[in-house]
Amino acid sequence: MSTEPEVQTAADVSTEETDEETKRTSALRVIGWLSLGLAVAAVGIFVGREIRSRYKFKCRTPYDFYDHASEKQTGEFGLGV
Repeated sequence: MSTEPEVQTAADVSTEETDEETKRTSALRVIGWLSLGLAVAAVGIFVGREIRSRYKFKCRTPYDFYDHASEKQTGEFGLGV
């Protein structure tokens, strides 16, 4: 426990700068990988939706062209009529 001020050498300063640069680089790398992952997920969802809609379009039946072909709920459902 001396009272003399501690002197930093050039090696100590460059080591601290390298550590800070490494932290910044790793943070940017993590952000980049997360962005890439989200982009891949969004593209996958979009492509999957397109494939499913094309499949459903190809599997239509003649009854799908009629207006009353789908099952619609009546207006009285749950009204106690």
